[in-house]
Amino acid sequence: MAQADREERDKGWRLRARLRALYHGDSPVAVKFRLGIIVLDLAIVAFFVAAPIIRETRAFYAIDYAIAVFLVLDLGARFLAAPDLKSWLRRPLVWVDLAVLATLLFPVWLANFGFLRVLRLWTLIESDFFWRTVGRRYDNTRWEELGKAGVRLLTFIFVITGFVYATFIGRYEGIGGWVDALYWTVTSLTTTGYGDISLPGTWGRLLSIGVMLVGVSLFIRLMQVLVRPPKVRHACPRCALLLHDPDAVHCKACGQVLCIPNEE
Repeated sequence: MAQADREERDKGWRLRARLRALYHGDSPVAVKFRLGIIVLDLAIVAFFVAAPIIRETRAFYAIDYAIAVFLVLDLGARFLAAPDLKSWLRRPLVWVDLAVLATLLFPVWLANFGFLRVLRLWTLIESDFFWRTVGRRYDNTRWEELGKAGVRLLTFIFVITGFVYATFIGRYEGIGGWVDALYWTVTSLTTTGYGDISLPGTWGRLLSIGVMLVGVSLFIRLMQVLVRPPKVRHACPRCALLLHDPDAVHCKACGQVLCIPNEE
């Protein structure tokens, strides 16, 4: 009996070690494995964006549950591969993925929360998993900041579009389809406000105010990253200032001589 228990534990440790090598390793096999997951994730996000349009098709729920199975396997594998399980469970991105999974497992009961599924795009781009695989050359660079800022804005647009579509379709004649919801979101976010579509009631006005404030903030953040002079990440050995000009010789904060690696 003890021998059987020991063998089971050994199998468990070998499985965790294998998953850790695939999810966190740098071998060609691990990189290809993570690339495959990222491609599937992007295809899943595309399905989530198109879900309001194709919901009435026969294949919708079959694809829905297939994606749920994939997410269960992926989250379970990430759980086993995590070096520290407690800290992994405390990560907000994990709980967002669990919320997305809940909408997939219970699509009928949580249909009005389907717009949250697009957050999978945000959790993907915000994760180290993505930047260690696709963006290895751009990890901890201006391109990473630009990518994250752009995806935050894009995710916000799709989430609000889905929320408006789920909440007002069939209840307000101004929102006749998903494109109308997207049109309202973009005109509100940009504060253009043509006035041809406006949400009724107090809650509609409050939602409009929230979209304007949050959307403009995300847009300004994207513009800041675009126009801000490029910086490199190199911790100053004296004061630990992290961001410096690419050609900096001395730290601007303390004057310490720097030796920033470059390819020139």
